[in-house]
Amino acid sequence: MHHRTVEDLMTHGVVRVRRDTLFKDIVRTLADHDVTAVPVVDDLGRPVGVVSEADLLRAVAGRSDPAGLLPQLHPEGPEEVSDGATAEELMTAPPVCARPGWSVVEAARTMDAHKVKRLPVVDETGVLTGIVSRGDLLRIFLRRDEAIREEIAADVLVRTLGLSPADLSVTVRDGRVALKGTVEARSLVPVIERLCRGVDGVVSVSADITGPAGDPGGPSGHR
Repeated sequence: MHHRTVEDLMTHGVVRVRRDTLFKDIVRTLADHDVTAVPVVDDLGRPVGVVSEADLLRAVAGRSDPAGLLPQLHPEGPEEVSDGATAEELMTAPPVCARPGWSVVEAARTMDAHKVKRLPVVDETGVLTGIVSRGDLLRIFLRRDEAIREEIAADVLVRTLGLSPADLSVTVRDGRVALKGTVEARSLVPVIERLCRGVDGVVSVSADITGPAGDPGGPSGHR
């Protein structure tokens, strides 16, 4: 089975800014490239932070209200951010990064744990090579049902588990896999389900699988 990695799904030509990129130039970069955030890199191309629309709006929200109708948020706080603010002043740092060889699950868990929408991808030297977003990770669920069915039938059941195509029928609809048939031991059922769930694009797995009469389904049932 071939599992797609972050490198397979990421954007390779990454739009980026430097530490000294000014506020208005960041806004222009986001608009020109139709993105909502960009990595901030140092002179060696290593990400040192990420600046997003949320970071820019946070800076705008901290300004005084031109009409004088809103209260000052931090009357004794630091001077408000100006159009001359740089990416280094505005960015969220340090960046949460991914590696090219990460699985979709590893990247998704990292995004969820850190509550971020995207991960700069760095090589073994820490240099930026790509960026992967939540939408990129979800692209695996656009796989055709027939492609998923073929991979399960040929790679999982036959090549990996050595089962005969006559043992189990596989149907896939909208990424939902349904298995039906008989195997030599019920202890194989959780193994089959786990391997099927690991196929890219699978949303869920249901199994109507029976074993031979008298098989208790314990670990000793698998030969």
